Amino acid sequence: MPTASPHGYSAILARSRTIHRPIGPVAYDCVKLIFVRHGSAVLLSEFGQKPANVGDAVILGANVLCGSEPEGHITVTTIYLDTDYVIDQVFWQHAGLLQDRLEAQGLAETVYSEPAQILRLGEERAGMLMPWLDELVEHSIDGGFPRNFYRMQAVWFSIAHVIAPFVKVSPVRISASQRAHIRPTLPRHRQFAPLRAEARRAAELLHQAPAEQWTLDALATRVHLSPSQLSRVFTDAYGKTPFAYLTMLRAEHLAKSLRETDLPIETAMRQVGWHSRGHAAQQFRKYIGLTPTRYRQLTLRAN
Repeated sequence: MPTASPHGYSAILARSRTIHRPIGPVAYDCVKLIFVRHGSAVLLSEFGQKPANVGDAVILGANVLCGSEPEGHITVTTIYLDTDYVIDQVFWQHAGLLQDRLEAQGLAETVYSEPAQILRLGEERAGMLMPWLDELVEHSIDGGFPRNFYRMQAVWFSIAHVIAPFVKVSPVRISASQRAHIRPTLPRHRQFAPLRAEARRAAELLHQAPAEQWTLDALATRVHLSPSQLSRVFTDAYGKTPFAYLTMLRAEHLAKSLRETDLPIETAMRQVGWHSRGHAAQQFRKYIGLTPTRYRQLTLRAN
């Protein structure tokens, strides 16, 4: 989902839709909040395989894969939030304790350590949110974000006030290297577009050839940076090292192959660049929440 419309950039965007068919695991470079309005679905993400029903909300960090298998149909409203916008809210919420936005980033990375969560709000509490969600969608479709900025922000703050007590937090900080190698935290401080053209070009190369046996030296040479420089600017831009990002892409491609073809699982793994079934299954489960075999069984039943 783009964060810009023909009318200009929007730090907050909302859309409602009814989904009848399975959606393969996809990731967005923004924070997503998905509110279930009607129907139900089985969600697949880092939290594994979990049901989502009316009264539930799903919160996803940037670059976190999530797929869904509707049980008949599901109607949702999704809010897309620029990660820098979210980190600014953390800063002002704790302005009495924080010196600057870098400290706000550190605080957010400490407490919001789970990048994929299902919030069990309950039907009554979720029902309170529906008029606000509809208003956000209306203003988003209207495209007048600068004109409606204060009202959209007020509506979002009202929604955030209701759901905040349900968001899991942790007092335990994980290291920067752990975050970079595994997955981004929620929320994560980054520009909505990559900070450097070289990072964007490196991501394009990985998208174009995820099955290639990339090395950091080879990728860095292609974008005219040293390996250490590439690792730094790429992680700043995408919240993952190049190889963690490549792993996410391979998991997404493997899920698509398992869902849309009848290729043997090992063949599909090799086609996305994984030549060890055990390693592939481990990485796939990390990002999708299921083993490749279980994922194929689930999608076959859905079809």
